[in-house]
Amino acid sequence: MISKGKKFFYRIFCILALLIAIYLLVDLKVTRTLDPRILLLFLLLFVMVVWGIIDWKMNYDVIRKQEEELKMYQLYIQPLEELVKEIRARQHEFDNHMNAVLNMHLTVDNYKELVERQSLYIKEAIDTDAKEYLSLLRISDKILAGFLYSKIISAKGNARTILDVRQTEIVSKVSEHDVIEMIGILIDNAYEACTGENQKVIISLDSIEDRIVFEVKNEVFDVEMSDIQKFFVKGWSTKEKNGSRGLGLYRAKQLADKTKSEITASLETIEGKKYISFHVMI
Repeated sequence: MISKGKKFFYRIFCILALLIAIYLLVDLKVTRTLDPRILLLFLLLFVMVVWGIIDWKMNYDVIRKQEEELKMYQLYIQPLEELVKEIRARQHEFDNHMNAVLNMHLTVDNYKELVERQSLYIKEAIDTDAKEYLSLLRISDKILAGFLYSKIISAKGNARTILDVRQTEIVSKVSEHDVIEMIGILIDNAYEACTGENQKVIISLDSIEDRIVFEVKNEVFDVEMSDIQKFFVKGWSTKEKNGSRGLGLYRAKQLADKTKSEITASLETIEGKKYISFHVMI
């Protein structure tokens, strides 16, 4: 009701301002003079019209932001729900495995053989991927959790993802839309770089002082320290040059500047292999 009332009065003010403007133009043409009182009234109404436009623009931006976040919620919460369903389904399998382990002594009468068979069975039964993904369910930011899960499960087959969630209470003052876009660019860049067999993508997620700390690493072969400063330059890429290359990281840098975030790139050695690391504090 209040919103409708505001719109009604705003329209009345717009109509009055238009009528007074027409009157002033006609009066100026006929008398060659301006009535100060009418002019003051017009200016007052004009200010109220401008205020109404500004108020509408602010409300429109808020509504648009809420709509974008709702779309992201609907888009990325579904993968997280699928993960929950998968874990629940595997709970039944886990119960069966436990029963098999508990009753294995009925078929094995040698203690040493029993321990060996139980250890081997348990090792085969453990699903390391499910265990890694389970940490996503504990993240407070469910949209980000669903987004990360959707990216991991849709990654190319030759990329093996290692996920490290260091903090479950994920907080940032930056809009969800900008967070998702920035992190998405870095993840896509890492997976696209995985061209060989058994290449790893290492993802870590943390939160410090109400800021998201995200890091993604992937193995590289032809990148040197002198290349690092060029990564965020528009159009520069280590991949085969074409019109679309070199724009992702440049866009990530633009978003970082816009949101007053910090984004850096570095090279490091892990288990004797060279990795490039992108670190962003949002």
